[in-house]
Amino acid sequence: MGGDRGRGAPGGRESAGQANFLELFFDLVLVFALNGVVSRIVPSLSSDDVTVRWASLSDTVVLALPLLWLWTTTGHITSRFDPRQRLIQLMVLASALGILIMSTSLPYAFYGRGLAFAVPYVLLQVGRPLLLIRTLPVGDTVRLLYTRTAIWSAGSAILWIGGGLTKEQWRATLWGLAIVVDLVAARLGWPVPGMPNRFASAWAVERSRHLPERYQQLLLIALGESVLALGIGYTNAPVTVATTIGLMTAFVTTVLVWRVYFHRSGEMLGEALDAVTDRIVLGRVAGAAHIVMVFGILATAIGYEIVQHHALGRPYLAWVVVILGGPALFLFGRIRLEWVVFNRVSRRRIVGILVLVALIVPLAFTGALIASLAAAAVLLGVAVADARHSVAHPPETPTPHA
Repeated sequence: MGGDRGRGAPGGRESAGQANFLELFFDLVLVFALNGVVSRIVPSLSSDDVTVRWASLSDTVVLALPLLWLWTTTGHITSRFDPRQRLIQLMVLASALGILIMSTSLPYAFYGRGLAFAVPYVLLQVGRPLLLIRTLPVGDTVRLLYTRTAIWSAGSAILWIGGGLTKEQWRATLWGLAIVVDLVAARLGWPVPGMPNRFASAWAVERSRHLPERYQQLLLIALGESVLALGIGYTNAPVTVATTIGLMTAFVTTVLVWRVYFHRSGEMLGEALDAVTDRIVLGRVAGAAHIVMVFGILATAIGYEIVQHHALGRPYLAWVVVILGGPALFLFGRIRLEWVVFNRVSRRRIVGILVLVALIVPLAFTGALIASLAAAAVLLGVAVADARHSVAHPPETPTPHA
């Protein structure tokens, strides 16, 4: 290992500013994993047992959030270190393999193959920082950062492995607590008593456009997964007028989500990075905003499959919450992104969220297809309002809060 020491050290990022092909391969594995989450949740959400239906919503978070957190931590590694170096490439490949193994366990994650989900996550979250520590000099702030990360990840590993070994009814609880520990520790900077307070921030974004572009690609990954879920759902369902309308509505909804995201704020995230003074705040808020938006898109994709299988039947309330709540969650994350880029709160998106929430109860007495049409109509209203705003105002330059 001595000959490779320093090969993955920070530096050279500007000359490798764009995502490389290995990172795009990693993204393809994530598409498969997110589709596995959708396929795992839809049957539970269709259960006649009301407890199972509502529990499936929390199960979505417990299963998807570790996958997205692995993507996020991998993105920060390839942004901080030169992804052309051998060690970093091996880490990306190992991360892809880990997510692949986790995704194959998703249908049985709560009923048998818990360790197949937990062990790859733990090995990556503990192993990668330990390997990076060896490439950095003693006393380096980044080395301190990854030392803290490894310590906290080793602690949460007890919950992850314990969940994989315990009875199924406790597994979701332990894993939910474990991912909360991971995220809270990251938010606090992985504090460790007795260690120096001087350390690099995990959220600091380099001046290159790499990480903002990776966030944009994460949204495209989620949209690609929603199209995949839509196509599979339509292929496997009987072809009727209702399911065909559902297909067209879902496609339009996906296009509208893309349009609403990239309208100014989404496409100017990289320019906001150039203008910002506090890159830590930008990195933290932008990252969280994208995770929220991805969850919204994931819920929307689950709604697509529900419509394909139960287009005209009387929907369960949980279905309507997913069909309307997915776009609402996406709009909430998009509001946070606009605050990062332009230091303002989008009233158009707030109105869209309020309308979606207000429609949940009345549409619970109609049908899943009607709820899907309503969600598309609200997103169309937001997109039209964005277009009218663009016509009335000249092109803007980013004015980030920090």
